[in-house]
Amino acid sequence: MRVRAFKRRWTVFAAVAMTSALALSGCGGDDGGSKNDKSEVEVFSWWTGPGEADGLKAMQADFEKKNPGTEFVNAAIAGGSGTQAKAVLASRLQNRKPPDSFQGHAGAELLDYIKAGQIEPLDDFYQQNNLKSVYPQQLLDQITYKGHIYSVPVNIHRSNVLWFNPDILEEAGVDGPPESIPAFITALKAVKDKTKKVPLSLGAQWTADHLLENVLLGSLGADGYNALWKPGADWGTPAVTKALGEFGEIMKYTTLEAASTDWQGAAKAVVDDKAAFNIMGDWAYGYFVGDAPNGLGKKLDTDFKYAPAPGTAGAYMWLSDSFTLPKGAPHKAGAEAWLKEVSSKEGQDLFNPKKGSIPARKDADKSLYTGYLQTAFEEWNNPQTKLAGSFWHGVNANNKWHTDIDTAIGLFLQNKDVAKLQQGLVSAAKNSGQ
Repeated sequence: MRVRAFKRRWTVFAAVAMTSALALSGCGGDDGGSKNDKSEVEVFSWWTGPGEADGLKAMQADFEKKNPGTEFVNAAIAGGSGTQAKAVLASRLQNRKPPDSFQGHAGAELLDYIKAGQIEPLDDFYQQNNLKSVYPQQLLDQITYKGHIYSVPVNIHRSNVLWFNPDILEEAGVDGPPESIPAFITALKAVKDKTKKVPLSLGAQWTADHLLENVLLGSLGADGYNALWKPGADWGTPAVTKALGEFGEIMKYTTLEAASTDWQGAAKAVVDDKAAFNIMGDWAYGYFVGDAPNGLGKKLDTDFKYAPAPGTAGAYMWLSDSFTLPKGAPHKAGAEAWLKEVSSKEGQDLFNPKKGSIPARKDADKSLYTGYLQTAFEEWNNPQTKLAGSFWHGVNANNKWHTDIDTAIGLFLQNKDVAKLQQGLVSAAKNSGQ
């Protein structure tokens, strides 16, 4: 594990160093955005994987149709959840060589950019495009800081989804997806004892962080989970101790893969009859059912099934991809044209069915969202559903807190010490500065 961690850090370091060199040699405009030139727009994201790349391509085509005089520059950098892209972006912003627009998760993840004065408020943009009437109020609340809005959401994702292989469950004698954390642990043991398959597949380290937030939600419930992110929250309670103990037990039934595997390889293990379970966001759905070469062309209810992550029925752990207007964007008019595409009904309805997400707008074409996405659409819009923000995907935790949690998880993957994990999480909360 230490070797993998070193390699991952070196990869990020190398990418940052390379980007810094490019930035210092003149990548981007030097006029602080004064060109106001609509001939180009450089869009920075981490959408390079199956499903998400197809969705971006569809939205790009619509953008180019509406803006024939503007060249779209796709500056996407590979790495699930933006782990490497964020490091490269930080270097560019520090060197005052921003892209024209960059992807970020709506919520606390953007606070550092806001406080550093690196992104512009978008209040006028929202007013000019009448966006406050088409976005849900709870989403607007999450992306508002001190009365100003700083990002344009393109979608809503669900983090707490359990993907499973029905044939492997039948072989193991497991009667359907487990509905609680203890039942999940029992099912994992049955798969290990009765089959030669992996009970729970994981990818790079961040997928373990993603698993942790699901276990916390399943063990504590939505109210208990949400309380962890409030000022002065205590991560040292017996309830958290119990949840972390369950997390530690679950981790015994999985193998963390190399960073290069990422979430796609872990998810693919389920539909390839190699693993019984995978807990991953619903972007996996776009990957499963998408057409080749990027998608797997699999069939729901035949090759795979889904359920809420154990213990999370009735809760929707959500996140939202959004785009920003960096301060000093070299092609500001092009950036605003891209934000208009991102916020449009047409753009969101082109992007989301391929990405495996649902639109952030309330007026989407519901007929486009079928299979799993129909369920997600209905539950997101159900007033009885309890919402819980994803800490790993930027809703609840700022970048420092996010990094400190990841560090605590990394140490746990080496020492398997639950008590030390809890100590690390207590310290991370106290020092978050949020």
